[in-house]
Order: sequence, then structure tokens, then C-alpha cells
Amino acid sequence: MILPALSRARHAGRKLLAVLIDPDKVNRQKLEQLGQYADAGCIDYFLWGGSLVNEPQSAHYLRYLKTHTDVPVLLFPGSVYQLDEHADAVLLLSLISGRNPELLIGHHVTVAGRIKQMGLSTIPTGYLLIDGGRPTSVSYMSNTTPIPADKPAIAAATALAGEQLGLQLIYLDAGSGAVHPVAADMIRAVREEVDLPLVVGGGIRSVEQARKALSAGADLLVVGNGLERDVQWLPDLAEVVHAGVRV
Repeated sequence: MILPALSRARHAGRKLLAVLIDPDKVNRQKLEQLGQYADAGCIDYFLWGGSLVNEPQSAHYLRYLKTHTDVPVLLFPGSVYQLDEHADAVLLLSLISGRNPELLIGHHVTVAGRIKQMGLSTIPTGYLLIDGGRPTSVSYMSNTTPIPADKPAIAAATALAGEQLGLQLIYLDAGSGAVHPVAADMIRAVREEVDLPLVVGGGIRSVEQARKALSAGADLLVVGNGLERDVQWLPDLAEVVHAGVRV
């Protein structure tokens, strides 16, 4: 089970690395390359999803990835159409930083029966969109305003509310293509308020940025766009993540 594994890693101080794959931006060659890194132990999880996804292409590539690697694949859906029973689990995202009711409960009602029928394991996730210095696909498609980057107290209170509501994972996301990653002060503020596994992604393009996020309290780092340009730094990134920083 994915969630118990994340919780055990959190309380053991073991840091994890996830690679976010947008099915519309990937090809077989890139999947083969990522599969090799996964086999070498660099990648703990794959996140699968995007804002606009070609469903047949996504299904084809997801099956290919599941066939060629043992690393768990977690759906990171950008819409109700991005579900696939071949994934290991789905991050059931509740966009608690926004005020769009469809992304708080509406879409969840629409797909609840389908998720049950598929037998997909669900991870109730409090999703917080953080201002990364520019408008992103997530902010546009979700029609929500990100939490200002210099307001860690708002992020901390929002995450705490999510924990009190029974959500089991907190995800701070600056969004794909963010100019700046989530600030260490904000990660630290959330970490001090909640005891849930804490996922941080968006705008991480260097080992030093990753180290700061880990030191501030991130349990699982997510990288995507940074690897689309240069996947060769993945082993160095994995080495820093798996060295661990106990918080």
C-alpha cells in the first residue's frame, strides 16, 4: 500500500523522489531512459498526469511504463478523464488552497463510482497551489488564485485545516514551469503544523533547490520540467534526496 509506505518513510526520516510525467510530452525513448534510472534506484515513484492529456496515448504509455519498471505509478489527474486502472493509486486531489467547489468535492462525486469500479487505491490529498512567480497551467485550468509565496502562515493554516478534515497527504505545488520553487520558509511553516507526509514540487531545477526543500521538511520531492530539459542530473538529485535530512 502506497500511503502506509509514505507514512513509514516520513517517520523514519527517509526522503523520497518522484518524477512527474506528462503523457503529452513524453515518448518511448524518454520512458526507456527513465525506466533505466528507476531500475538503478534513482526514482521512488512516478506521478502521471497533466493539464491536457491525450487519453489513448496516455493509456498506451502508462501500460508500457508499468510493464518495464517496478516503480509505483501514482495518478496525478488534471481532470476526471485521467483515470487508469493500471496505475498503483490515484492522488485524490482536493484543491484546498482555492475556492472552486468542483475541485473541492464536485469532480470527486462524478468519478467516485468509476474509481470504485476500477479498484483504484486512493490517497486523499490536500493540494495547495503556491505562487511560483508566473501563471501556470494549473492556476489557469483550475480557475483558482495561488497562495502568495510570501504568506507561509496562510499555507500552514490551510494545510492544518486539510489535516483536520481527514486528508492524508499534503502537496505544495508551485506548478509546472514555475519560475521559483516553493520557498523553504513556507515548507517549514507547513511542516511545523502538520504531521502528514509532505510533498513539494514545481520549479525545482537544481540539487541546491532540492536540498533546501528537504532541509525545510519536504518528505517527497517531485520534479518534472527540470528533467524534460536535462535528465542527466537525475542521479545527482537522487543522491541528495536519498542521503536524507531528518526534520
